Amino acid sequence: MSSVYDQIRGFVPTLQTNDIETYYKRTGEGLPLVFAHGAWTDHRMWEPQVKALADEYEVITYDVRGHGRTGESDEKRYTVDLFAADLRSLVEGLGLDRPVVCGLSLGGMIAQTYAVRYPEELRALVLADTAVSSRLTLSDTLQTLLFPKWAMTAMVRVLGPKRWVDIAFRLANLTRGEEWFGLDDHVRSYVRETMSAFSAEEYNKIFGAVYEYRMVDLGAIQVPTLVVNGEYESESVFRHTTTLERLIPDVRSRVIPDAGHTSNMENPSAFTEALVEFLERLG
Repeated sequence: MSSVYDQIRGFVPTLQTNDIETYYKRTGEGLPLVFAHGAWTDHRMWEPQVKALADEYEVITYDVRGHGRTGESDEKRYTVDLFAADLRSLVEGLGLDRPVVCGLSLGGMIAQTYAVRYPEELRALVLADTAVSSRLTLSDTLQTLLFPKWAMTAMVRVLGPKRWVDIAFRLANLTRGEEWFGLDDHVRSYVRETMSAFSAEEYNKIFGAVYEYRMVDLGAIQVPTLVVNGEYESESVFRHTTTLERLIPDVRSRVIPDAGHTSNMENPSAFTEALVEFLERLG
């Protein structure tokens, strides 16, 4: 349940999580659901799910370290382990009892890591359009060879995030197809604007966390898990899904039609329907 302070007009809800003040939004009552957003976006990507679920569940969205209203931190290097530790601090600080943790893309990496590092502190897991490692498939390896970390970060520093994002969108269209970033103009504009708003230093710290991500012990995930992908997600990510299905003991998967990488925004009704069906099976 939202605190009295959360309801005061103009109050910005933040919570001390490790060495930062994390911005969060908390709506509704019931089984707690915590949503972790993708890289270079923010909590607003989950607005369709907040609106659809807050009548039945307690819904928490937040801005991951380095993103949105949480903003930059003094850490020189970001890792997914650090992001997962921040999430644990948020869950503890809000007094959430074994929430369902749902993450998309980078948020899915955070969710996987949280489930392995803190297995007693969640009830179920939802992984959307995410990867298990930055170097699982041949395609992943080729990308790291063609676009090494030092070159990517140098380009962001020289060009600036806004110009780099323009190039990244063109590259994505060429290598993954127009549908991968979604065909909804509103969604594309949101992603482009949020990605362009970072400083070069902060952008690169987030990129480093994604680039260096390696597979956690997926077999240690003992909670029910739902894996969701947009229909137009990359072939590489579907191979990552195969790994999740093979290694997580209690797992099921769904494909969201007419959606790409940001499947929860591109087809919110189908995404939310899949999520609710999964939650109802939890009893």
